[in-house]
Amino acid sequence: MSGVIGVDEVGRGCWAGPLLIVAARATSSKLPAGLKDSKTLSKQQRGRLFEHIKGSCELGEGWVQSEEIDKYGLAQAMRLGVSRALIALRVAFSDEIIMDGKINYCPVEFTRVRVVVKADALHPIVSAASIYAKVLRDEYMGRIAKFYPGYQFEKHVGYGTKLHADMLRRYGVSRIHRRSYKPIKALLV
Repeated sequence: MSGVIGVDEVGRGCWAGPLLIVAARATSSKLPAGLKDSKTLSKQQRGRLFEHIKGSCELGEGWVQSEEIDKYGLAQAMRLGVSRALIALRVAFSDEIIMDGKINYCPVEFTRVRVVVKADALHPIVSAASIYAKVLRDEYMGRIAKFYPGYQFEKHVGYGTKLHADMLRRYGVSRIHRRSYKPIKALLV
């Protein structure tokens, strides 16, 4: 199916856990009402929209694990995640892509890419990718929290909050922390 592809990420600035890039393509002429930047919605609103998004979009996921982010750096990890998401969605080189942000992380073969600051607030298909990514990654961090009791990943989902910093001081750096990130690197010295 052709149509505009929306691309957004979640977890770029996290201290722990994966980065997730999602590419979305509408499969019906009507996307759910209320789509906007996932950060402006409550958890309950995102959860309701998530189900509608699954029913009205094809979705490609590009997961990049902490070890890959440490190995390749964030910019290359973004490129890797975008490539994985576009491949998963079976995007054609001729498809139009709208990507949230300031930098084009698409492979050069994709020639119809628009990079738009705040695209997740301006383009519903990018909002759909944003919401789907946020819900999926937050759920993942909730599941992973069971393997790392004490870190409370289900609450801060890997972001650099005071709670997360307190748990790091108490328990040290875990296997899913991004060791190349400055706050984590400082604890390893």
